[in-house]
Amino acid sequence: MIFSLDVRRARKGDCLLLHFGTKQKPGLILIDGGPKSVYVPHLRPRIVQIRKARKLEAHEPLPVDLLMVSHVDDDHIRGILDLTAELTASQGGTPPLLRVLSFWHNSFDDVIGKDPKELTASMTSQFGAASVGGELPADAALQSAEDDELVRDNLQVLASIEQGHRLRGDAAKLDFELNPEFDGKLVLQSTKALSIATGLKFTVVGPMKPELQALQKKHDEWLEKQEENADDPEAALAAYIDPSVPNLSSIVVLAEAGGKRMFLTGDARGDKILAGLKAGKLIKGGTPLHVDLLKVPHHGSANNVAPEFFESITADHYVFSGNGEHGNPERETLKMLFDARGKKPFQIHLTYPIAEIDKARKKDWEEQQAREKKRKANGTGKKEPRPNWSPAKHSLKSFFAGLTLAKGQKIHEIKDDTAPHVIDLLDALGH
Repeated sequence: MIFSLDVRRARKGDCLLLHFGTKQKPGLILIDGGPKSVYVPHLRPRIVQIRKARKLEAHEPLPVDLLMVSHVDDDHIRGILDLTAELTASQGGTPPLLRVLSFWHNSFDDVIGKDPKELTASMTSQFGAASVGGELPADAALQSAEDDELVRDNLQVLASIEQGHRLRGDAAKLDFELNPEFDGKLVLQSTKALSIATGLKFTVVGPMKPELQALQKKHDEWLEKQEENADDPEAALAAYIDPSVPNLSSIVVLAEAGGKRMFLTGDARGDKILAGLKAGKLIKGGTPLHVDLLKVPHHGSANNVAPEFFESITADHYVFSGNGEHGNPERETLKMLFDARGKKPFQIHLTYPIAEIDKARKKDWEEQQAREKKRKANGTGKKEPRPNWSPAKHSLKSFFAGLTLAKGQKIHEIKDDTAPHVIDLLDALGH
């Protein structure tokens, strides 16, 4: 029996393929597609490889048992939009690359119960049509570097709203069956395991209904403030949601096959994940949940986890997807993991080489430092700017160099992006 996670390079995002079934009857699940510049160089070639391994004819589409978009952040959804754009363009002509049997996706407008045009109308009128795609016009009049950062962060959320709505439209054109296990409604926490295919089941740990209700309430309040600040775009944006809010609606699943378990967490917050596990009675008392593989939430951001997370959920394999953009994966997160596990055996999988991750982390550190200095100088920043980047104190290279790995502990770096990085939990996938 096959139960393998195929980890693709996805820059700052996620792109995963879950293989299951048998060599005679293989199954495939596609989870997220990464941001821009991931589909063509990394995801599409892997799909072509899988087609060849299955010896499909040119006219035969590759069956995808489930396509799941964990949430509507650009670094998860953009590659899937590139895929659906290709599929819609080929309708009635070139044989499709693949065929999706089930599609899990909570679009932003469904999550908060609002029309995306209603949510984006004010920003479009004030910053132009490009703002809905997350772009700020060069001539936008902003008061400070802090305002600039605020606007750009929130425009990314607006872009997510538009992208989610566009994906829903593509899926309809392609006849993807939307959330069939949930009667076409939102994918929400379920205390019962769902049968996805023969021998494979998913337990949805999040999002939980109270979280989505809280998001809807917050958006209702935002829309009211938008009307009050119609002539002040910066004030309207300041009243808008935190850019982390889409992560609160991230789909989190526990996948099980052949007695093995994978825990796929999207960008969900660690405390919300633990709350979902406890609500579903997957964690009882002080006994931690052990899984064979954990996709660490939000690319290893220390803002999303605490020591309790790694103490409450243990794994044999930890997957960190991130190339250093936005500082992820962070040293603090890795330290929490090693502190929690001690000398227990486990393996870490990094989607990029450590040196490449550190280069991007250093760049992000210096950009953040420059913003902090600017805020301090103009009186808008209360905190002291961070110190200069120190390879010894801040790099992953020095962190790992300072460790003495216990027996059974191993660090994997994906250095060859042409070769698949597959984590086999049962029989070897072999391609």
